[in-house]
Order: sequence, then C-alpha cells, then structure tokens
Amino acid sequence: MKWRVPLADVTIGEDEIIAVEDVLRSGWLSMGKITEDFERAFADYLGVRYAFAVANGTVALHLAYAALDIGPGNEVILPSLTFVATANAVLYTDAVPIFADIKSLDDLTISAEKIEPLITSRTKAIVVMHYGGYLCDMELIIELARKYDLAVVEDAAHAPGATYRGMEAGTLGDVGCFSFFANKNMTTGEGGMVVTNREDLAEKIRLMRSHGMTTLTWDRHRGHAFSYDVALLGYNYRIDEMRSALGLVQLKKLEMNNRRREEITRIYRRELADCPGIRLPFNEHRRGSTYHLFPIILDEMVERRKFMEYMRSLGIQTSIHYPPVHLFDYYRRRFGYGKGMLPLTEMVGRREVTLPLYPSMSDEQAALVVNSVRSFWKANLL
Repeated sequence: MKWRVPLADVTIGEDEIIAVEDVLRSGWLSMGKITEDFERAFADYLGVRYAFAVANGTVALHLAYAALDIGPGNEVILPSLTFVATANAVLYTDAVPIFADIKSLDDLTISAEKIEPLITSRTKAIVVMHYGGYLCDMELIIELARKYDLAVVEDAAHAPGATYRGMEAGTLGDVGCFSFFANKNMTTGEGGMVVTNREDLAEKIRLMRSHGMTTLTWDRHRGHAFSYDVALLGYNYRIDEMRSALGLVQLKKLEMNNRRREEITRIYRRELADCPGIRLPFNEHRRGSTYHLFPIILDEMVERRKFMEYMRSLGIQTSIHYPPVHLFDYYRRRFGYGKGMLPLTEMVGRREVTLPLYPSMSDEQAALVVNSVRSFWKANLL
C-alpha cells in the first residue's frame, strides 16, 4: 500500500547516484580503492585504528566473534531484545547464546546486573546492542568484562555517530559491528563495518574477510603482489565498490541526518508526553543517541494488533522491535528456552510498537503520527 508515513525511508540524492555511476564507469567493481577510502573515512570519523567494510552487518558480527576465537564449548551473553542476527552469528561459531534481560521498561538495553549471574567458566564474551541508537551503560559492562576477563562486542547497527563520554559507539569494546542496511542511519543498501583498536583482532578480521588470503585481487592488480597464501579459514564477506561509494557519501550526511532524527524525536516526546495508554522509553537517557528508532510501550490493557491496525488504516506504518530471540521456535527447540526466562524483555516483546522515524520525514508527517496516536484513545478503541 501507499503509506502516508512509512516506518522508514531511504534518503538518497544525486551525490550517491553520481558516486555509483563513477564506479561503474571506472571498470573496477570489486573491493578496491573506493573501499579503502570508505574504511579510512569511517575509521577517522570514529577515531578508531582499524575499520573493515563487509557485505552486511551479520557477517560483521560473525567476523567479530570468530576473531575472538569464540567457538565450541564457549558461551556468549547477549540481549534477546535484538534482531536475530546478533544471536545467529553466535551459532555460526558453534558457541551457545545465553540471553540476559534488559534494564527496565524505560531503558531497553541489556542490564549489567542481569549479566553477572549468567557468567560461568564457559563464558567468552558479552555482546551489547545499542537499542534504537541509545547506548548501553558501557562503563558498568566493561568493568564487568574486565573483572571476569571477557571480551566485549558492540552491535552498533543502530548507533553510528552515538557517543558515550566522548567516545564513539563501536569503539568502547574490543570490536564494534555496524550495519548499513537500507533502513539504517546511513546505508549502502546492504553492507556493514567491523572496527577495532586491537591489532591482533584486526589482522584476523582482514584475513577472514576474504577467504583467509594474504593478498587481495586489488593488491595483485596494482602490482603489489603476484600470488597469495591462505593463512586461516576465511569467508567471502567482502563488500563491493558500488556500495562503498554509497557509504562514502552517506557518511558525510550522517551527522545532519542524525540531527533531523533528533528533531523528530523531540516532537514525539513533547507531544506524546501526556498521552494516555503509552510509555516512552529513554525519556531520561543522557548518553548521545542516533535516534534510530522511536519505540513506545502500550499499556497491558491495550490490544497491540488493534492499535497497529488503526494506525495502518490512517496510512501510518508501524512495526515491532523486537520479538524476543529466545522465544523463536528454532531457539526453543535447540536450547529449550521458553517463556518466563526474561520477564522485562518478554513484556516489551508483547507491548512495544515502533513509530515512523527517518530524516526526510516532515514536521507535518510527525504531527500526523502524533495526532493518530492520540486519536486512538479519543475514539475509545481500548
């Protein structure tokens, strides 16, 4: 259907089109100079030593876990309130995902207090996901990781440009992983980035990204090498030049787009502050956000499906972020996970609705969303 206000929208302009056309005309389409430029620009933006562009955010996570030597016999603690890729990538290493609950209905990020009782001799890493662009309480989590000698992986798919005490999301742990999927704060269509300050991890990621090969086609094309060795088991997780060209342009627009997301978020918070029947998470959040999502929590008495259908009838798209991973059929069958494990996560899974939020959204569209939410209760649809 034609949405009056879609959940998200891609902001692509003439600069992106020209950048991709230039790559197509160059005759070099696989990973090469443009990708190197993108990686350098992204690393400089974050202030991190190493950045590796990859095919998507899921493989970014897999490379992070693999570089940390996570494997059979290991456990990884992570949130269940996340996109399933965060957990699936753990399974690619044959490790076991152990799910921790969130902090509260006001802060939907993983709780350090809930993490600590789950740590065992098999625990290898803690994975945080900066939900909706709102950063986790990284100081407590990093202290916990140091106490038990654990690695920290940041799933920063929602958070390029978010900051925590002057440091960028993705640079606070051992490895940071970004997604550039079409609905993200910056996009390459598909694509992702792995970043780290650790030289040992960087070398593994560099090799594993492209079949474990010691040199790339681009190196040989430039005459920097004539052959290659395979140093370890690797994957074909490379990005291409077209997507890297998109990323270079999108990175330049990231701060402007994040500011616009913040403006829309402020409108929502102001106009929905006294709206009955809903709760607004992250109202008291004081860490720098990228405002990727605007989640609301419906009261228990509200039938979520009815609310979402009402919004749909007015041409407004909504979504759910997220159905808890531990309650998916595959995870139930394989690990025996079930209801009651994570009370707060499960409550959010039942009651959360995501409202539209994207940089090209107009104030008039934001007002339409606000008025539609408020009219749901005025129409006595409870």
